[in-house]
Amino acid sequence: MSIAAAGAAGVAYAAGIEVRSFRLRRVTVPVLPPGMRDLRVLQISDIHMVRGQRKKKRWLQSLAGLRPDFIVNTGDNLSDPEAVPEVLDALGPLMEFPGVYVFGSNDYYGPKLRNPARYLFEKAQGKHGLNGNAPAVQAIHNPWEPMRDAFDAAGWTNLTNTRGRLKLDRYELAFTGLDDPHIKRDRYAEVEGGPEADADLSIGVVHAPYLRVLDSFTADGYPLVLAGHTHGGQLCIPFYGALVTNCDLDTDRVKGLSTHRSAGHTSYLHVSAGCGTNRYTPVRFACPPEATLLTLTSRPA
Repeated sequence: MSIAAAGAAGVAYAAGIEVRSFRLRRVTVPVLPPGMRDLRVLQISDIHMVRGQRKKKRWLQSLAGLRPDFIVNTGDNLSDPEAVPEVLDALGPLMEFPGVYVFGSNDYYGPKLRNPARYLFEKAQGKHGLNGNAPAVQAIHNPWEPMRDAFDAAGWTNLTNTRGRLKLDRYELAFTGLDDPHIKRDRYAEVEGGPEADADLSIGVVHAPYLRVLDSFTADGYPLVLAGHTHGGQLCIPFYGALVTNCDLDTDRVKGLSTHRSAGHTSYLHVSAGCGTNRYTPVRFACPPEATLLTLTSRPA
């Protein structure tokens, strides 16, 4: 096979097969106090819904069958300003469960058509990637308010630069959330202070895992931080991994569970590769779309 033919086959696979090969990852994280029962958390991220994506919608609806204890939505639900009803339809069964959420830049602003090769050559800090937007050049404003109102009406807790709580059985879970650092809407000074002493577990939630945010959460003593945004690199090299993260996080931690260290503290970090793409770059290679079921277990005594 010629190089050109191999390249064409790769593009066809990335655009026609892998981008629709939805899968569930399972991760175990030992962050609960000793003696506390396991909790199952479904993290969904970077849906980037476009009208007509029926397979994605059915797959998201099917995740309700997992019966998680709660949902964490780490943002970028939209890639089409007219897709809010389809997002709410896709997430409807999941909105029957307790949940928390933050938004990402693509919830607020629609994507713009750009040369998809540029993301490989631009420095990540302050730039767009395949999945990013910058407000200074953004002309398309998404109708995010109805989506927010529907999440709130379902009982999901909005963590936009604020704190929130979930009560599950006899357990109290505390969350500290930030608006999207990728477009500089994060305000950590408004939520600083660390985990809440009367909660059984405190979790940091943010869309884009920028180091300034991870440093702050970790230095304040949060045992777990959940994020999305990176798409796992989206176009990866088999047996090598991601080339970019679309933020200043290193590529070794572009998706999955890792740790972060700051000011003598260590936190677990989980970055979801997400289940969608920017509508103008609907391809994935060696990085299938995903959601994650995290089982939180007791930490060693």
